Amino acid sequence: MTAIIVPLFNAVSESHRCLDALARTVGERRPVIVIDDASTEPAVAAMMGALPPRWVRVRNERNLGFVATANFGLSLASSEDVVLLNSDTEVTSGWLEAIEACAAADPGIASITPLSNNAEIASIPGFCQANPWPECPEEWARACRESGPPQYPEVPTAVGFCMYMRRRCLDQIGAFDELVFGMGYGEENDWCMRALAAGWRHVLCDQAFVAHQGNASFGPVGLAPGGAAMDRLLARHPDYLERVQAFIQADPMAARREAILRFHARMGIE
Repeated sequence: MTAIIVPLFNAVSESHRCLDALARTVGERRPVIVIDDASTEPAVAAMMGALPPRWVRVRNERNLGFVATANFGLSLASSEDVVLLNSDTEVTSGWLEAIEACAAADPGIASITPLSNNAEIASIPGFCQANPWPECPEEWARACRESGPPQYPEVPTAVGFCMYMRRRCLDQIGAFDELVFGMGYGEENDWCMRALAAGWRHVLCDQAFVAHQGNASFGPVGLAPGGAAMDRLLARHPDYLERVQAFIQADPMAARREAILRFHARMGIE
């Protein structure tokens, strides 16, 4: 089965919300690995101790940063496909089943990103926007599921808040580059560009919705997108921004997104 990896650092209330939703939506036999990256808030230890007994709990002895912690999780789930899930997310009903159905549709898919309120090229209702936290994530999940058949549009990169990664691709190209991308930002984009070069594909799962707050867990450490991380990414993949801009201009999700929005609007007057 697909394993789920949740790196976390402090952000107790957000992490509680994430882990509670995860426990509600996955079966008890689902492999789940939660890694505390040496949090400084005492309440994190109690939260970790209250996790379901079958879940794997790990605490880093020292703070490694997101990239190294994520890679550690990938190594612990050494034989499975994985979903790397940020601790400031809230998963919804059917999210993982939809992602696994998407993965089964094409063995050439390396990564899958669900739709979200705050996920750049996977954002809804506003495309490429940090939309507010939804009042009812489950309503958006239902709209994604029931508004039409999936299209699984191809994208140039996954978005790391909730990222399915196929094990065969990980075995071929390796995990995230800790040396180049350090504490975070750019690592998933680099991984996706390496996968593209190796002949793999990346898609959106337009029948799954995962709410995302943004910058709640590892963000306060001082990480931010752009800047040096973008410079390092472009030095390795000069065509990255060109690929992303081409996707944004083409906007292959436009019609599907409108169908989801119409369904969601009708739900409000039912």
